[in-house]
This record gives sequence, C-alpha cells and structure tokens, in this order.
Amino acid sequence: MEGRLLRLSNLDKVLYPAAGFTKGQLIDYYTRAAPYLLPHLRGRALTLRRYPNGVEEPHFFEKQKPSHAPEWVRSEGIRAGDRDIDFVLCDDLATLVWLANLADLELHPSLALAEDPDRPTVLAFDLDPGEPAALEQCCEVALLLRNVLSKLGLECRPKTSGSKGMQVYTPLNAQVTYEDTKPFAHGLARLLEKQQPKLIVSAMAKAVRRGKVFIDWSQNDRHKTTVGVYSLRARERPTVSAPLDWDEVERVAGGADAETLVFEAGEMLERLKERGDLFEPVLSVRQELPDL
Repeated sequence: MEGRLLRLSNLDKVLYPAAGFTKGQLIDYYTRAAPYLLPHLRGRALTLRRYPNGVEEPHFFEKQKPSHAPEWVRSEGIRAGDRDIDFVLCDDLATLVWLANLADLELHPSLALAEDPDRPTVLAFDLDPGEPAALEQCCEVALLLRNVLSKLGLECRPKTSGSKGMQVYTPLNAQVTYEDTKPFAHGLARLLEKQQPKLIVSAMAKAVRRGKVFIDWSQNDRHKTTVGVYSLRARERPTVSAPLDWDEVERVAGGADAETLVFEAGEMLERLKERGDLFEPVLSVRQELPDL
C-alpha cells in the first residue's frame, strides 16, 4: 500500500456484535474515508483507543507509539508531565490501515500540530448532555454558541460526537496558545450558562449536569484530546463523528428527529461522496481570537 508492506490479520473478527461489523469492514471504512480524514490527522499527535476483542470487551488507550510499529510509521516526542511520549502521527493511508488493523476504533488527535504542541489550531467546545437531555438539546446549545461567536466575528463548524453529544470547532490557525483559548472558552461557557441556566451548565461537577448540556471548555488543553472528525465510535453500532451543516442542526433544534444526525460507517461514506468534507474550513480558515 503506497509502497508499504502491511500484514493484515483476523479480518472476519466481529468488533461490533450488534451490527456484525468486522475488522475487515473497519479497515475498509477507514481506507475509503482516508482522502477526507487524513488532512484532519496529518501532523497531529494521536491517542489510540484500541478494542482488540470488540466494543463489548475491555479496551485501552495508548499514547506511546507501540514498540512493534513499522519503521515507516512517523512519530513525534512530546513532553507530557514529567516524561516524553512518542506519539504516532497518522500522516498517510498505510499508517491509517495499520492502526485499523490494531483495532484502533477511535482516533483522538490533538488540537495542535505536533511540531508546536502548545499552539492549538482550533477553539473547541464539547457539548455533553446530562440525561434526559440529548442530542436535540445539544443542537440548541450549538446554535447559541454559533450566535455568540458570530457576534465576535468568528465562524464555527458543528459535528456530532458519534455518541451522545456534539462538538463545535472554531478554526483559528493563528498565533495563539492554550493560555488564550482555554479561558476564552470558559468565559463563553459561563456567559451562556448565565443566559440559559435551565439549559446550560459550565461547571465540571457531574452532579449539576442532569437535564442540561455541559459545555466542556476544558478540552482546550495540551493534555486533552477530542474524538476526531470521521472517527468511528466504540458504541453498540459503528457510528461516526460526523460534520454537519448548520441547517441540519437548526432542523433538529426545531423538533426534527435527531436520528437524522446519526451516521454509521456506510452512510458516512455515501455522505462523503455526495457532500465532500464539510469540516474542511476548520483546516483552512484563519481567524484571530478577540481580546475579551
């Protein structure tokens, strides 16, 4: 593959029992999604989330590049606390397929490029609903976020988490650090909580989240990652973290069925053929963070 020799194994192993979705299908999905997915991974430290025996069995996170990795798999040493970690960089199709063969179901890239790990390229808001709040309420909060960001002269893009919630990414691609983005995100979360206290919470304590949407501003941190766009999720079925158009978010916030925003692997591939990469502006748009 692209001049690299890969040995694939156990292609018939079922990783999603409820859907009968196999490791071969996992590799096939990531191979077909690669032209849209790789630009969002390239050059970023990647945290692996591996499920060697499927989503119903124990899993583990892996930050350190595996010792058995082929020599052509790129990596970057990054200081984390009191040690250096050699993170995998998924820059090409061969590396992506190698990761899929390790049953790395979920891809969690850094918000920053590995060459400058203190400088995020985006401002991220992770919207986490506390039951009985669900995706519908996340759509409401995403629209409120879009409106306040727009008033500050910033455009943003929504995506589903592929699980219960959503994320809203504001592209920056500018000279900022987490010391800029984290308090900025916290401030906006607190502002929206004050405006909509029955819907939004900004506090980290889980006890106060029931029936509300937690705007997780803390994701804007060198040591944290958020699930990447087009990544599969380790849920009952192979759902995908899918970028959305704002009109889709508006329809669900207005009462449309939230299931219209849930895409499994095959559906995501069809959507990519039809609509291309809706998240491309996150890579290309340059914006300055206002001084609040």
